[in-house]
Amino acid sequence: MEQHAVYFRQQFEAGNVLIYGPVMAAGGAFGMAVLEVADESEAVGVMSNDPSVLGGLNRFELSPMRVPVSRAKGG
Repeated sequence: MEQHAVYFRQQFEAGNVLIYGPVMAAGGAFGMAVLEVADESEAVGVMSNDPSVLGGLNRFELSPMRVPVSRAKGG
């Protein structure tokens, strides 16, 4: 999990990840990240190279999101 944290920090610093962290849901905690990438294949690449995914500890699901306005974008 330490490698997972380092990887996501690197992706954040590279501008591929806007926010990330654990979600403390009633049914059990899970991780979530909001990516800013050109397309789905780039998102798959970012997530597939997560050390925790490569090691079989975690898996990921993608859900596209359209963002017409955000504070981070100055909208």
